Amino acid sequence: MRRQDFGELNAFMVVAEERSFTRAAAKLGTSQSTLSQTIRRLETRLGLRLLTRSTRSVAPTEAGERLLETLRPAFDDIDDRLAALTEFREKPAGTVRINATDQVAESLLWPVLKRLLADYPDIQIELTAESGLTDIVAGRYDAGVRLGELVDKDMIAVRIGPEMRMVAVASPAYFARNPTPLTPHDLAKHECINLRLPSLGGLYAWEFEKDGHELRVRVEGSLAFNSGRLIIAAALDGFGIGYVTSDYADKPVKDGRLMSVLEDWSPPFAGYHLYYPSRRQLTPAFALVVDALRYRRV
Repeated sequence: MRRQDFGELNAFMVVAEERSFTRAAAKLGTSQSTLSQTIRRLETRLGLRLLTRSTRSVAPTEAGERLLETLRPAFDDIDDRLAALTEFREKPAGTVRINATDQVAESLLWPVLKRLLADYPDIQIELTAESGLTDIVAGRYDAGVRLGELVDKDMIAVRIGPEMRMVAVASPAYFARNPTPLTPHDLAKHECINLRLPSLGGLYAWEFEKDGHELRVRVEGSLAFNSGRLIIAAALDGFGIGYVTSDYADKPVKDGRLMSVLEDWSPPFAGYHLYYPSRRQLTPAFALVVDALRYRRV
């Protein structure tokens, strides 16, 4: 394989990841016909079919998957090493891509990053908001944000927020019609607003703990969302009890629009952490972002 063939390999990787010639062509800034010719030229040179094509989808063959597994870390390493060259500039530069939820991006990340960008205008930040547990390596993100207990052991985790709690909340109007639950088992008598986490395989089982005794409760209700914000909105409208992290509930509880219950069953736990692969080479721009976001007790 010659060095000039790297462009063909990159084109294949983008098509395989996007699973679409249309999206890949837009991302690469070329035409679909040119991109298709590039892939055919690569397949001819290798003597292998790398992609299966149909009228509706594109997917890597077994050989294509093997090649993709080789290319991802290789191109990531090249990207990291190129970005690291910014240390020779007067100020760090480069793009930092982070995956987080809307709530985290707005409440924890953006207040810090906007101050950092004022001092380092050559750094570019790309925030992607998703509710599920995204594979940041496959998604080619520099970092993601999760609750500390959900970060994989092979990742480096940096705490970026205070301790949190899970909070069961409902509107005063709801509790005017229904008795207050005193134990998690009482939730069986209530209309509950479920959280769906597709990446974990279904509805979230509400987790409680008191005096070392742990409970996982499967609740019932007519509503299920994949967003804490929507759960809070439904709870505010009186549709039932929602169970969310305290960053979603603190403000409406404080101003009286929601009431918190079962607080003695909700101990604090490690809050949000920025995480990234342990093998990742820290570029100057990424190192600045990590240090700026690091949680410091006041």
